[in-house]
Formats: sequence, structure tokens, C-alpha cells
Amino acid sequence: MEYHAPSKCPVCKSEMELTRLRCRNCATELSGSFSPCRFCALEEKHITLIEAFLRCRGSIREVERALGVSYPTVKNMLEAALDALGYSQPDAVSSGKYEVLDKLASGELDVSAAIKKLKGISEVEK
Repeated sequence: MEYHAPSKCPVCKSEMELTRLRCRNCATELSGSFSPCRFCALEEKHITLIEAFLRCRGSIREVERALGVSYPTVKNMLEAALDALGYSQPDAVSSGKYEVLDKLASGELDVSAAIKKLKGISEVEK
């Protein structure tokens, strides 16, 4: 059984340092200070989403079906994965607008309700 290597220290939550590599085939070992890959630090839920996204060729609607979740949930999962990779999220006002548009796209809101919510968000910006 293989285990996912922890990226954070279980004691102090600092970044773990990768210091040893070993070949499974010939047992050659390297020691030193190595940079871990960015994706190695992701939680399993983020990896599952990214794999589904790639399998579905980037179609959020297909990811929605593959994972059995709603369109806004997929969008939120993508934002969480991007955040975990260190990419900045849009500001709160922009996020609110995207959320309204996502709900409109998924049918959770009708056009008039979406317009009303977007106007409310625009008032906050002023």
C-alpha cells in the first residue's frame, strides 16, 4: 500500500522538506534538499477534481456529471483547488458576481432575480 506523503508537519504545520529519494527498481538513493511538486501538497479531494477535469477535457458540465455534483459546486471546488495551489482568488465582490452568474447558468436563478442580485452587488462596490 502506498501513502500520500504529507506536505505539512503534523506537529507545527510548517512545510515538510523533501530530503531523500529512492529508486524502487535498483534501490539507488539520493539525499539532499529537493523541491516537492506543487500538486503533491494537494488534498485527495483536489486531486480527484483535477483528474476528473482533465478526463472531461475541461468541460465543467461533464465534471458535474462525473462527480455527481452541481455546477456551482464544481466551480467552488475549482476555486478551492486553485487556492490550494497558491493562485489568488478574485476579490469578494467579483466572487459574488461569479456566484450569481453560476446560479443563473445552472438554472437556480431566473434572469430577473440574477439582475436584482447583481445590482445589489454593484451598490456595494460604490
